[in-house]
Amino acid sequence: MIVCHLKWGNNIIMAFYVYILKCCDGSFYTGYTKDIGERIRQHQTGKGARYTKSHPPERLAYVEIFNSRSKAMKREREIKKLNHLQKQALIKKDNQVNGF
Repeated sequence: MIVCHLKWGNNIIMAFYVYILKCCDGSFYTGYTKDIGERIRQHQTGKGARYTKSHPPERLAYVEIFNSRSKAMKREREIKKLNHLQKQALIKKDNQVNGF
């Protein structure tokens, strides 16, 4: 289980993840979760989302971490509005920043 807790001053808060999966057919799936490891396993076994049942995930392509569910959900909606090329650019930019 991959669950991250962020420290905010003296408080420890739960982290929420927004992620993009690259699917076997080259399409992308975007979602949010509080347990990225478990959610990826669900997608890989066909229990994660209707979309990933028919478009199996190939790899985790992108992740952002937030300190609240509402911020993560807002960012998920923003990413879902991006077209395929814009999502590719977001993933590529992130990979260049992180050295991949």
